[in-house]
This record gives sequence, C-alpha cells and structure tokens, in this order.
Amino acid sequence: MKIVLFTHPSFLGHQSMPRYANMLLNGMKERGHEVAVWSPKARFYKLPLMKSFKKWLGYIDQYFVFPIEVKLKLRNSSKDTLFVFADQALGPWVPLVKNRKHVVHCHDFLALKSALGMIPENPTSFTGRLYQIYIRRGFSKGKNFISISKKTRQDLHKLHLGEIANSKVCYNGLNRPFFSLPRESSRDLLETKFNILLSQGYIMHIGGNQYYKNRQGVLEIYETWRNLYNTKIPLVLIGEEPSEELTILHKKSPFKDDIHFITNLSDEHVNNAYSGAICLLFPSLDEGFGWPIIEAMASGCPVITTNKAPMNEVGGMAAFYIDKKPADASHWQQWKEDGAKTIEKVLKLSRPQQTETIERSFTQSQKFTTEYFLDAVEVIYKEINQIV
Repeated sequence: MKIVLFTHPSFLGHQSMPRYANMLLNGMKERGHEVAVWSPKARFYKLPLMKSFKKWLGYIDQYFVFPIEVKLKLRNSSKDTLFVFADQALGPWVPLVKNRKHVVHCHDFLALKSALGMIPENPTSFTGRLYQIYIRRGFSKGKNFISISKKTRQDLHKLHLGEIANSKVCYNGLNRPFFSLPRESSRDLLETKFNILLSQGYIMHIGGNQYYKNRQGVLEIYETWRNLYNTKIPLVLIGEEPSEELTILHKKSPFKDDIHFITNLSDEHVNNAYSGAICLLFPSLDEGFGWPIIEAMASGCPVITTNKAPMNEVGGMAAFYIDKKPADASHWQQWKEDGAKTIEKVLKLSRPQQTETIERSFTQSQKFTTEYFLDAVEVIYKEINQIV
C-alpha cells in the first residue's frame, strides 16, 4: 500500500504530534507499506524578521506555498495512494485530496469548541476563532476518519459540516515504552536529582498550563487533603513552568514547601517519577485521550482521574474516579473534599489491595499498546484503500 502522510511542519516545535506521526510512519513501514511524508518547509518562516511575525510567516508556508507544492506532487501520485492526515488540525489541506482516497486522524476538538463558545472558561481571540473556522471547513471536506476515543468521535460527528462515510475509533498506543520500575530506587534517583525529600513517596501530576489540565484544581485538592488528614506527603507537578496564576497560588499555600514544580524531565525520568509516586492525581476538565493515565498504569502507579469521557474510557475499571470540577463555585469545596477523600482512600489501601490495583492497572494499560493500535489502524487503512 502506498501512503502519503501529511504532518505538521517541524518548525512549529510541537512535541506530541510529531511522536504520533512518527509512530504512524514507522509502524506502517515496518508492516511493509511504502510511506512518504509531506509537510511544509520553512521558507518565509526562516526570514530574519521580528519574532512577532513568525506565526504569520509560518501561515504563508503552510497555507499558500505548501498547497501549491501538493498540487504539483499530486500529478505524479498514483490513484491507489492513500492520503493520511496525522491530525484534524491539518484540515485546510484536506480539500486538496478530497476526491482521492484519504483518512483523517482526530485527536481532540478543544480548540474548535472553545472558538465556538462551547467552553466558556477558555475564550478565544477573534483571529483564533477565524483560524478554527478555517480548520473546520477544511476537515469537513473529509469523508474517512479515525478518532482516538469515543468522546473524540462524538465531537467529530457534532462538528463535521458535511457527510462522513467512515468513522472508527482506534485508541492510542503508548508511543514510548513505560515499565514498572523499583519504587524505592526511583524515589532515590529523583530525590538526588532535584534535592527534595521524596523517599517516603509523593503525589504526582503531569501536564501543561492549559486550562483543561486543571493544575489549579490539583493544588486545591492537595491543600484540602493536607488540612483534612494532616499527613505530610509532598506534591510533585511535572511539566511546564507554572503560570503566573499558579505561582501566586503556590506562594499563598500553607504547604508551599512541600509543593514542587519540575520541568524538562527526560522520558526515562518521567517513567521513574510514575513508578515512585503513591498516585497520579489527574483531575482534567477535558482531554482528547489522556496519555498520563495509561503511562502511569503501565508504570505501576495508581491513578485518580475525572469520571468523564475520555478519562474513564482510558482508565476503565482500574482507575479511581472523582467528579469533574463544577463550574459553580458554591460546589467547589465539596469537590475538593471528595478529591481529598479519594487520595486518602488510595493511601490507605492494604498491601493486597495495592497489589491488586497495580495488577489491574497494568492489565488495563495493555489495551493501549503501540502494536495493538497500529494493527487496528492498518486494517482501516486497507479498508479505505479498497474503496473504488
């Protein structure tokens, strides 16, 4: 099978999308398929102009120059080529091959839903709304889709402006291996590396400052738990530098000395962090999939997450669940107390219960292996490629 894989340009500096695209690229090559990658090159983007103009120069490369290149390449592409878009955000290019065999991978529609006013806690600028409308009109020309969760598939069907011929769900596979590493040595390694006391364990969160990651909620639950149960166990937040708002909350916290932000952690040490944690606290408001849930489970770490799709799709019967943080501030205290009770429940698990939780988590994580994902994707690619 001949495949052309459309990917985000490397000059954008994305992290998760290139990993996903490389997983598709390498996986299909290993299965004997001929794969070519089509992606915009930095031409206008690399001009020595002010940084504030870079985004707009990148748009010229992506949406003016690249489509011309694609049209020229299509002249020499055989009719049996399958055109694969690694992300629905590449929608503006979909019309270029709308009459050819194609499939669009869908991750999450949070940016589009925000632009449409469906997520009031995350308002979008005027230009941001126009950009998302442009993307939506593009992917709506597509007919065949693969979504990473049932929730993403539901969103696709609500937001697509045309007719969908094929729509399947293929849950993500881990795009790098995670293992259950020795708990004590993992804690010792991180303790030495960052010079913070972790030998007795810690509660962990991983993620960026996006509103839906709910890092503020993590701090709120942690403080409530410390106040209610008077147990001195640190909180480790791995990911971006904290936002200004988060920094203020941290400084005001009576437990600020036990709250640690860690950035630029290598993949290997992220695995250690999961393995050494007492639990992963992951109360996201929304996700496209929820990678940390599976990463933690594969690393032998119990997971506390939100009882909402797709988090409960991914966590299955293995995770511990709390409600989504309510929009009404009058209900926040009860939400924080419920989260604190769940942390305490995980901490009080007996040794047999801990073993059972870890075993159940590992079994759940095996439903999301790279091989399982790629095998399922290949089947769908072949089905679409056989359509006359």
